[in-house]
Amino acid sequence: MFRVLVVGAGLTGSLCAALLRKEITAPLYLALWDKAGDIGGRMTTANSPHNPRCTADLGAQYITCTPHYAKKHQNFYEELLAHGILEPLTSPIKGMEVKEGESNFVAPHGVSSIIKYYLKESGAEVFLRQCVTQINLRDNKWEVSEDTGSTQQFDLVILTMPAPQILGLQGDIVNLISERQRQQLASVSYSSRYALGLFYEAGMKIDVPWAGQYITSNPCIRFISIDSKKRNTESSECGPLLVVHTTVPFGVTHLEHSEEDVQELITQQLETILPGLPPPVATKCWKWRYSQVTNSAANSPGQMTLHLNPFLVCGGDGFTHSNFDGCVASALSVVEALKSYI
Repeated sequence: MFRVLVVGAGLTGSLCAALLRKEITAPLYLALWDKAGDIGGRMTTANSPHNPRCTADLGAQYITCTPHYAKKHQNFYEELLAHGILEPLTSPIKGMEVKEGESNFVAPHGVSSIIKYYLKESGAEVFLRQCVTQINLRDNKWEVSEDTGSTQQFDLVILTMPAPQILGLQGDIVNLISERQRQQLASVSYSSRYALGLFYEAGMKIDVPWAGQYITSNPCIRFISIDSKKRNTESSECGPLLVVHTTVPFGVTHLEHSEEDVQELITQQLETILPGLPPPVATKCWKWRYSQVTNSAANSPGQMTLHLNPFLVCGGDGFTHSNFDGCVASALSVVEALKSYI
């Protein structure tokens, strides 16, 4: 049986796994590793520590589909809409720029439900808290090591983590990446920001006319979402679920600061925008070191093949652009590159 490892449990990785399962007829064993404690990547949905049934999207807030991708990726949108994974965004987002012909969607069960759907379709075995440290070539197979020291062998490896993490891998992969590819990977840049989720007592109300708002005049806060209102999932069981995204300059400045200090600063600024908020029953602060791609790898349309036999390939929004359609385009490019090999 052909053994395939996908590294990274975000949108690109989960969709690569689902597409491989669908399009490759040969028997496959699919494993998916992620160093985080949960799936989703930048499409993560956090559970309230107070009530696990109350969730908030700490990464992507909604999906914007342009007319170009509405046609090009029509099957993906139709499939997710048909299964209730996506729904049209109907709640008001103050300050959101809407261009002609664009459509916006939310995930009523949390944005990570998209990842869960593709992982289920893939049948992949998912391993969390498995951080890849080395990739070596052994007997025409990839020997992949994790930080615990254990190793496994695979016939094919797909890397979908951020470019700096690919460049940080040790082992034979260091010499397999050409100087040109190394420069391309090094040129990929990302914005950084923090997200803060605040979970409130059931029955409490935040009396504002919007479900989300872009903030233009605050040095710390860029976006606020009342997540349950945004997703049209308000219930008597969960109180308001407030999500705050910081500005990129704030994220860069405080990138190495403690989460406690950052959370206090965000909370202070939130008070100036929404004065009088009561203390939340639970909070979750999230650092997005690699938030959105600001510069993608040049001349790498969707993927970068590092080795042909055995196959080793990189994918992700670092090779396209940072949104749903960028990740879909990358996954399609990766699978197209792999088809002839398998």
